[in-house]
Amino acid sequence: MELLNNLDLYLESFLNTLGIWGALMSCFLITIESILPVLPLCVFVTLEFYYFGPIAGFFVSLIFTCIGCLLSFTLCRKFVKKWTDKKIEKFNDKDKILKLIKFIDNINPGSLAMLVAIPFTPASAVNIAAGLSNISVKKFMLSIIVGKVFMVYFWGYVGTTLIESLTHPMYLIKIVFMLLLAYVICRVLSKYLKLD
Repeated sequence: MELLNNLDLYLESFLNTLGIWGALMSCFLITIESILPVLPLCVFVTLEFYYFGPIAGFFVSLIFTCIGCLLSFTLCRKFVKKWTDKKIEKFNDKDKILKLIKFIDNINPGSLAMLVAIPFTPASAVNIAAGLSNISVKKFMLSIIVGKVFMVYFWGYVGTTLIESLTHPMYLIKIVFMLLLAYVICRVLSKYLKLD
């Protein structure tokens, strides 16, 4: 417990020493994280929450992570999809790959939003899979925006209240509730926008 307290204090003091440059660099790194999964999104979101506060930090993190997802999706759709489509045609076992692509094409926005809302889902893998499929941009972005709302809130909450998050049982209940809420909201919006 003392180790966790020390870690929390160290993180807070480290983030405070970075100042505005840390927050600006964090915006850039949040965007890049959607393309390169090796970067720790939780640290960058925490930095935004510490520097800008819970409300502005939430919106800054949400905007930049959605921009990163759209950028990753667009790059795959525009520059990689045609190349992979040609490669798939040459595979002996192409039926399995085509079934997977068809599954992604037909995934409902609620399920995709729930997948995105799970804090440990690699955003880049979701973006690349969607970019290589035939899913519409509207369907993809609706799922990303709704799912990322809950994911960013989760990382901001955990990052700024590390000790409470690891020791309080309500932590798990909140995660499950947020995932279900992301699913329901996205299903309602997709029906309203006629994306199903």
